[in-house]
Amino acid sequence: MNRKTLVLTAVAGLLAPVLAGCGGAEGGSGGDAAIVVGTTDQVVATKEVPAPLDPASTYDTSTWNVIRQTLQTLMAVPRGGGVPVPEAASKCAFTDNEDESYRCTLREGLTFSNGDPVTADDVKFSIERVVDINDPNGAAGLLNNIDAIDTNGDLEVIFHLKTSDATFPYKLATPIAGVVNPKQYEAKKVRKGFDVDGSGPYTLKAEVKNDKVTKIVFTKNPKYKGALKVNNNKVERITFDDPDAMGKALDKGDIGVMLRTMSPEQIKTMTEHPRDDIDLTEMPGLEIRYLAFDTSAPSVKNKAVRQAIAYSVDRNKLVNDVYGTTAESLYSLIPSGISGHTNSFFNQYGDPSLSKAQTVLRNAGIKTPVEFTLNYTTDHYGPATKKEFQTLQSQLNATGLFKVQIKGTEWSAFRPAEVARKYEVFGMGWFPDFPDPDNYVAPFLDKGNFLNSPYVSAETQNLLIPESRKEANRADASDTFGRIQDIVARDVPVLPLWQGKQYVASRDDITGVEWAVNSAAEVNLWELGRGSS
Repeated sequence: MNRKTLVLTAVAGLLAPVLAGCGGAEGGSGGDAAIVVGTTDQVVATKEVPAPLDPASTYDTSTWNVIRQTLQTLMAVPRGGGVPVPEAASKCAFTDNEDESYRCTLREGLTFSNGDPVTADDVKFSIERVVDINDPNGAAGLLNNIDAIDTNGDLEVIFHLKTSDATFPYKLATPIAGVVNPKQYEAKKVRKGFDVDGSGPYTLKAEVKNDKVTKIVFTKNPKYKGALKVNNNKVERITFDDPDAMGKALDKGDIGVMLRTMSPEQIKTMTEHPRDDIDLTEMPGLEIRYLAFDTSAPSVKNKAVRQAIAYSVDRNKLVNDVYGTTAESLYSLIPSGISGHTNSFFNQYGDPSLSKAQTVLRNAGIKTPVEFTLNYTTDHYGPATKKEFQTLQSQLNATGLFKVQIKGTEWSAFRPAEVARKYEVFGMGWFPDFPDPDNYVAPFLDKGNFLNSPYVSAETQNLLIPESRKEANRADASDTFGRIQDIVARDVPVLPLWQGKQYVASRDDITGVEWAVNSAAEVNLWELGRGSS
């Protein structure tokens, strides 16, 4: 096995690789034969989420990694990370000193895959559509700082923002800002089913069984005009029920690349017993896992209960017992590798302490044991999730202060139930929409947040988040983000648990793997090619 370990720089950008070990650097189209990739990511249509691939109606890594292959965005984070660069646009820039007016000019000659021209009005339609639909399962909150959108002719679009926002170019690089054709997408309704049509690198055709995607064929879009280099003509994405089945397919050569999500056991085996014909690519990850609390639920409404849980959870043991070397303990919403990271939870709570947990509950007059259910999703974050929650249950119950049950639910039902506040305490993962500390704070703490959390910190919402967005040099906002993290540690609306690495396994004739998946778990299929390694 050729092992590729990417040593990445800790910057505010997307952890760019600065060293790549064994493996070929040259790619190529490899003719017409499809490159076949495997994943355990599920794309499912349900009554609650009937439009899993509509950019207005979805907000998770699994679906975004489908959309980003097909819909084009004005901006894109470049290979290796850093400041976003024009993609569908030929140029974009703030036009005022307050970072409240952002102007983009489209590339000339852009068309959707069906041949219709892409215009500034289409961009305006696409963004306004997301905001107007405001789907509870979507990410309209990322765009809530837009005050108005103007167009000037067919190529120029101007975004007027309510307040300064140096992160806005990053938001225009996410699938939520994907440009759609008004002829194929209604302004006020989501597009049900599994069709996606855009002007991006690929067209797609999905194979579906029982409202679940089993296979997607991505075919190179001959009409694509943008900044991305497409190194293949076709990619087939096969969905597997579990990592073991996906691993067997890689072993047999039925797939060439094994994407999300590999199990800790598979990674350990590939590391300790390497094969010459398989590469394992490893990179630091920006994925985090955490517990979230419905702070209006009777069992955890009192801050003292949440603080006692923070005193009781042993992150190091959790990581060692469940994930081994594939993860590390996390003491903040903002992970290491992102500017502004601090260890606020460790500073507040230190190592696990039964006596401190007992004291905080006793001082608050809380009767013990406190009873609640830990909810987790069974099919979204990998096969180790159940063991993780069994371990958390054991840790909390062992204190005698809590009586905890656990319950697993498929993601298609879990996410709507979480948004509807049907869970007291639940486990979630987060892959950043863009590599900036703002994206580890605002989605959980700002108005219209991703969790639909009832928790409110007026200081965070009204002062600190707006202040942080004024800093064009993102490192200059570190003190502000430090204050936000301290508030989160004090109030515990969420409890960070661990930060994971990224792994991809591939046959040794596949090139570009180190660029096809980045530290934020974004999949860029156009980077894959065939060649000698």
